[in-house]
Amino acid sequence: MKAVFTYVSEYMKVKNANSALSPFEEFAMVMMRLRLNLIEDDLADRFNVSQGTVSKIINSWLLVMAKCLSGLIVWPDRETLKSSMPMCFRKAFGTSVTVILDCFEIFVQRPSNLKARAQTWSSYKHHNTVKYLIGITPQGTVSFISSGWGGRTSDKFVTEAASTGFFDKLNPGDVIMADRGFNIGETSGIHQARVLMPAFMNGRSQLSATDVEETREIARVRIHVERVIGLLRRKFHILSDILSLSALQPQKTEDRSRIDQIVVICCALCNLCPPIVPLDDDGPRSG
Repeated sequence: MKAVFTYVSEYMKVKNANSALSPFEEFAMVMMRLRLNLIEDDLADRFNVSQGTVSKIINSWLLVMAKCLSGLIVWPDRETLKSSMPMCFRKAFGTSVTVILDCFEIFVQRPSNLKARAQTWSSYKHHNTVKYLIGITPQGTVSFISSGWGGRTSDKFVTEAASTGFFDKLNPGDVIMADRGFNIGETSGIHQARVLMPAFMNGRSQLSATDVEETREIARVRIHVERVIGLLRRKFHILSDILSLSALQPQKTEDRSRIDQIVVICCALCNLCPPIVPLDDDGPRSG
């Protein structure tokens, strides 16, 4: 925590000498908001400042932290991926897997605008949500995170949207691991990449023995992306609550909304933790 504060605080504007809080107290306040999801009124009472001061402090620190920490979300080169490939991937798929994709959703308040309400409605979560495309390396670090999309948007559309920029990061021969909802094989082929996903029935009465075995191996290692998403929610409780609509609005002079900044910061800080898949890991164990 001190290392992150030392790095980020260098980019904060000159501190007002008459401010009631020190820079570290402000940073601690922001981390309490992210980690514990304490509301601004609660933080104002704890730090003996006004609610408006809390909001101003959080917005300014989120802006700087998102810019500074986004560099921790790195798309590794192929040699780095090969050298850090866990055994559970090596045994089943060699060293070809580049990224494991999934989407996760964050609940937001119900918009009063009918169009916005429809765009954010998630039939999967039965709630208004913002959806994010997340990609992790085989070892479990976040290597890609998109901007937020309305919960109604399909996984395929989020992945293929030009503004997402996911396919710009692929190299010929890369292998993407994804669930059935990511029907992106054609677009991946244009970039000379390949998609690994569980087999479809396609009218067959049952899967072949080869398809069954491959599907089992994919499910066995693809679960790591769900573990990363679960880790994000456990470490940062703000991602598990219903966020206000104000978090969806871009900050002044910024294209990125506050919720996008929060997600980037949480992913970056998770990357500072030990990887969830050790190099010698053979896969999930029972119990």
